[in-house]
Amino acid sequence: MSDVYSFSWTSPDGTEHSMADYKDQVLLIVNTASQCGLTPQYKELQQLHDNLADKGLTIIGFPCNQFLSQEAGTDEQINAFCELNYGVNFPLSTKIEVNGKNTHPLFKYLKKQAPGLLGSQNIKWNFNKFLISRDGLNITRFAPKTTPTSMTDDINKLLG
Repeated sequence: MSDVYSFSWTSPDGTEHSMADYKDQVLLIVNTASQCGLTPQYKELQQLHDNLADKGLTIIGFPCNQFLSQEAGTDEQINAFCELNYGVNFPLSTKIEVNGKNTHPLFKYLKKQAPGLLGSQNIKWNFNKFLISRDGLNITRFAPKTTPTSMTDDINKLLG
C-alpha cells in the first residue's frame, strides 16, 4: 500500500468505506474506547466535527479493545454509547486492533509513517490521534493525552 488512500474500513452496519473517498479532506484518525479515563475526549472530537467538518475536516473513530478491555461492547453498543453520551455523529468503524499480528492495515501504515516516542510503532493507549493533510502526505501523531481541541491550530493550518 503506497498511501493512506489505499486502505478501507468497515462501519458497524457492514458498509465498506474506501479512504480514497476522503481525498482532499483533512483527516483525524483516532483509536477510541468507551470505558477509558480519556473517553470524555469524544465530546471534544464531536466539537471539532461540528465546527470544522464544513471546512473539510473528517474525523473517524476506530474503537479498540486492546487496552485493559476498555472497549468490550459490541459495535452496536459502542455506537449507542457514543451517540447517547457524547452526541457522536462522526463516523466510527467496527472494532479493530491497533497492535499485534491482527493490526488493522490502516494503522500499520499510520504507525510506520508517524512513529511514536523514540520511533516506537506501537500504539500505547486509547485515543492516539493521527492528523493527515488533504494530500495524505503529512501525517502527524498526537499522544492520547493531547486533547482534541488543543489540536485546533494544527487542524486549521491544514484546512487552510
